[in-house]
Amino acid sequence: MPPEPLSEEARAEEKRIRQIEAIKARNKELEAEVEAMGMKLADARGKLKNPDAAATVKAHIKRLHAYNEIRDVGQGLIGLIAEQRGVRIGECYDSGEFGVGAKD
Repeated sequence: MPPEPLSEEARAEEKRIRQIEAIKARNKELEAEVEAMGMKLADARGKLKNPDAAATVKAHIKRLHAYNEIRDVGQGLIGLIAEQRGVRIGECYDSGEFGVGAKD
């Protein structure tokens, strides 16, 4: 005797069960992916010298200010040398004598 056909409700219930199982399987995959990404993030943070972004930015700004002050002093000295020689500042840069160019 052939099996009795399932009622509409039974088919809907089976479909819902399959959907739930598929969702649970996908959820496990996503949880594993989240865990793997968390491990990658922790590894990347561990490789950073200073993981605090605000502190890194503050340090870079401090270094930039120091660089600008040193550059300004250097430009002032080149200006004094140019004045003493009676030439334009650009000529001092162009000569390459000081190891810097006008765009440095």
